Amino acid sequence: MRKQQVLPSLLAALGCALSLGAAIPGVAHANQQLASSKACLSCHGIDKKMIGPAFKDIKGKYAARKDDQAHMVQSIMKGSSGQWGPVPMPANAVSDAEANTLAKWILSL
Repeated sequence: MRKQQVLPSLLAALGCALSLGAAIPGVAHANQQLASSKACLSCHGIDKKMIGPAFKDIKGKYAARKDDQAHMVQSIMKGSSGQWGPVPMPANAVSDAEANTLAKWILSL
């Protein structure tokens, strides 16, 4: 590749990387808004325990499982009990797509 071709290619690659980096926080914010709109943040903090465990603690527990996202989706949709102590988590009025988005977001924290 000639010198005159390298600089435009590098600038294009840098531009793509910067635009991708700018998009990621927006996605995280949108997912946090989804969690807020579905009342998840009424019982769970991102990094502190409230009524339920912190999302980062949930990530730590399920990140090692092969079916981590699928298990979390089922817990979000159907609720759960006994996994984090005596307080049960009720089923949530979320679609399958919303539950998957929330599970991916929690696992990305």
